[in-house]
Amino acid sequence: MSIDVNQWYACQVGMVPAFTTGISSLMEQQTVLRFAHPLPYGAISHDGGVQFVVFSRRATGMRVLLYNKVNDREPDQIIDFDPDLNRWGDIWSIFVPGVGPGQLYHFQADGPHEPEKGNRFDPQARLIDPYAKALAGEFLPATDGLIRPPKCVVIDDEFDWQGDRHLRRSLPETIIYETHVRGFTKSRNSEVEHPGTYKAIIEKIPYLQSLGVTAIELMPVHEFSSIDCFGNKPERSNYWGYDPLVFFAPHRGYAAGGEPGCQVREFKEMVRALHQAGIEVILDVVFNHTAEGNEWGPTLSLKGLENRVYYMLENGGRSYRNYTGCGNTLNGNHPIVRELIFHCLRHWVHNYHVDGFRFDLASILSRDRNGELLPNPPVVESIGEDPLLADTKIIAEAWDAAGAYQVGTFGSLRWAEWNGRYRDDVRRFWRGDGHLLGAMATRLAGSSDLYEPSGRRPYHSINFITSHDGFTLNDLVSYSDKHNEANGEGNRDGDNNNYSYNYGLEGPTRRASIESVRLRQIKNMLATLYLSQGVPMMLMGDECRRTQAGNNNAYCQDNAMSWFNWTLMEKNEGLWRFCRSMIHFRRAEPTVRQTNFLRGLPLKPGGLADVSWYGACGGPVNWNGDDRSLTCILAAVQRQDPLAPPNHHVLTMLHNGVDPRAFVIPIQARHLPWRMFVNTAAESPDDIYPGLDGPSAPADGRLILEGRTCVVLLAADEKG
Repeated sequence: MSIDVNQWYACQVGMVPAFTTGISSLMEQQTVLRFAHPLPYGAISHDGGVQFVVFSRRATGMRVLLYNKVNDREPDQIIDFDPDLNRWGDIWSIFVPGVGPGQLYHFQADGPHEPEKGNRFDPQARLIDPYAKALAGEFLPATDGLIRPPKCVVIDDEFDWQGDRHLRRSLPETIIYETHVRGFTKSRNSEVEHPGTYKAIIEKIPYLQSLGVTAIELMPVHEFSSIDCFGNKPERSNYWGYDPLVFFAPHRGYAAGGEPGCQVREFKEMVRALHQAGIEVILDVVFNHTAEGNEWGPTLSLKGLENRVYYMLENGGRSYRNYTGCGNTLNGNHPIVRELIFHCLRHWVHNYHVDGFRFDLASILSRDRNGELLPNPPVVESIGEDPLLADTKIIAEAWDAAGAYQVGTFGSLRWAEWNGRYRDDVRRFWRGDGHLLGAMATRLAGSSDLYEPSGRRPYHSINFITSHDGFTLNDLVSYSDKHNEANGEGNRDGDNNNYSYNYGLEGPTRRASIESVRLRQIKNMLATLYLSQGVPMMLMGDECRRTQAGNNNAYCQDNAMSWFNWTLMEKNEGLWRFCRSMIHFRRAEPTVRQTNFLRGLPLKPGGLADVSWYGACGGPVNWNGDDRSLTCILAAVQRQDPLAPPNHHVLTMLHNGVDPRAFVIPIQARHLPWRMFVNTAAESPDDIYPGLDGPSAPADGRLILEGRTCVVLLAADEKG
């Protein structure tokens, strides 16, 4: 049913009787003039109806299509906006009485179709509201050639938060666990009631608490599609979710329920439960491209509303700049797009209580409309300065697919960064590459070379060795080459520079000698991660050797290759114990998570320097040589509360050589009561002493380290 909004408006002000066919049912519920609020954007339920608000500068006509059911191919009602009465500048706004939460809708826009000039209006296209708070259904089969995308859902944001607030945990105290909502619990052996859902995350909270992480970083949960725009299952699935349809809505595919909009409630329940357990929620957000693709892609939302504003175009507007590797690039520093991003972040913080964001390919946000890098990008500054985001964590993946690499220089002091240099240097050191003592020392100490020049602190470095993008930790030590054949791209996809090694045989093996060194290397890297200044981030399943069979780009593998195999918990219980113990030690020991860069100066008269470096023999380090051994001593941070347990001096010996080597505790520290904490060459349970009650160090201070080994000694600072 199509409604003439001129007649509807005239009825409101008494110009004509409310008897016009098609509007009487609405008029019975709405008999007084309603002011057409021009903001906020989206579908806002109030006063017995819904205000539909959308931006378009060049549209000549606008409609809202209302549906009764999720799988309806055609709308039940079509309501036209009047350009004279329902347009405020470039904002189209209309109040529709008699509808409310749960209503399904699309927009539809008339306007110039001039692809060569960047205008891609299509009067037949059903458009997803860029500010939609939820989607329902999937793409319907395009039997008539018309794309029918998931329907937008009007949402009531009311929710009983039971007093929940942001946890406000400081970055230095944060330990991040990067995970995938579906992959974490989809396996049959996950033993949850609702596998692959937000509810299943709640069921696994005891596991996360036991592991000791303080935050989960969820791979994209904003809406994306699992099938193509014609309703068909694609050759390669969109498992990771880095192909957004709309930024404001939680992904419907991770909901346990089936009713439209239930994902909103379930996501909030998940956040509330995680907060009650002391665990923060960080979202991986993708404000760099959308699922609409390039000039050959479908018109689903932004293209059909204002293509020239929302995307970076070139060749007069006929094609899209591609700094993402995904076909199009969002025009993030246009004021309209900047406003959308700004409102979206506030929406997730205010309505969902999320604690922070990781910005995928964040360097794109540093580019102007022509793709040039800006020294002070407006959108980056706005995010960093926004008062509503002040309690949240703001993390950049400070590079993009077009060559920008801004690690150490991204944004202001509000921005932390994924430290790609940390990942590469730690991998190369433990692989056995030479001439890396200086780089390794710098990464252990918080990467001052990257962050100190701009006035930042160690906690601006998000330290990681593995992430979703690349090998798992098990595969890093099991494969010298990537094996992405299952992706169907001839093994051409994925990074070729992995700094990995198989230690004698590609892939799984039963050879005890190879398995022994692989396990040791995993423990070496985990120990390094949790002893480094900065903020550690670990990939889901690395604590129990999750494998992707050598696939370092499993973006399309929605199967056992990507899912958490919970039987590995029992199979690799010793490694899980080691990892858990390292995490709990870090949480308890401020010496390894300091807020200022180390200076090599004594913390108190006659005491140890805050950090000191030695060679294996206990003497000075030859930084310019090709030695493979390094000793680091961190002086215990002084206690603020004399009644608190003592902090510890931490002595770390790192040896990436193949053969055993003698290490000597430096004479300056030999008087301290050192006890063994970690020896990665030892078998469980002697590889770590979580009670800090390991055997005393030899009286002569001499230890023999096996090849490729990390040893950590602790000495309590009883005087504080």
